[in-house]
Amino acid sequence: MNETEPTNPDPQTTTSADNVAPEAPAAGPDLSEQLAAAKKESADNYDRYVRSVADLDNHRRRTVREKDELRQFASSRVLEDLLPVIDNLGLGLAAAKAPNADLKTLVGGISMVAEQLKSSLASHGLKEVNPVAQPFDPNLHEAISQQPSADVAEGSVVTVVRVGFTLNGRLLRPASVIVSTGPATEQSA
Repeated sequence: MNETEPTNPDPQTTTSADNVAPEAPAAGPDLSEQLAAAKKESADNYDRYVRSVADLDNHRRRTVREKDELRQFASSRVLEDLLPVIDNLGLGLAAAKAPNADLKTLVGGISMVAEQLKSSLASHGLKEVNPVAQPFDPNLHEAISQQPSADVAEGSVVTVVRVGFTLNGRLLRPASVIVSTGPATEQSA
């Protein structure tokens, strides 16, 4: 006998694996229920995904619209504060056109309007840079000339030609200044 071939002494006797008939899976109806549940869950997930994408698109559009509105109306608060200044300038012009206009009164009125304007702008963070007799700072000042001065130290501002401005600490316009070269010296001929 060949050792590799199994021997079956009784041909009638079979192993348990031989006489097991193929039967339908025991969990057949359970699998179809699971499949149906998985399909429903998949459809629900897809629906949530589509809604989320639509919500995100709506959010993006709303954000763009809000940014545009903010940009468009950002200066409205400043302009509202400037309206009284404009009103007072109009009153000053009307007073100047009057036949009996007094120059001293007009100058006083213009000075008051100028102070009102500065106050309104300062309330929004605008600060004047007027560095007379201060050391020259290239971060805040623009030197347009130099001149000797016995009263102001060398490297300091003698004259402010045009004041500068900062907005909440950020430079908007440097002050245009004339810088001292120190006391005048006699040059020998």
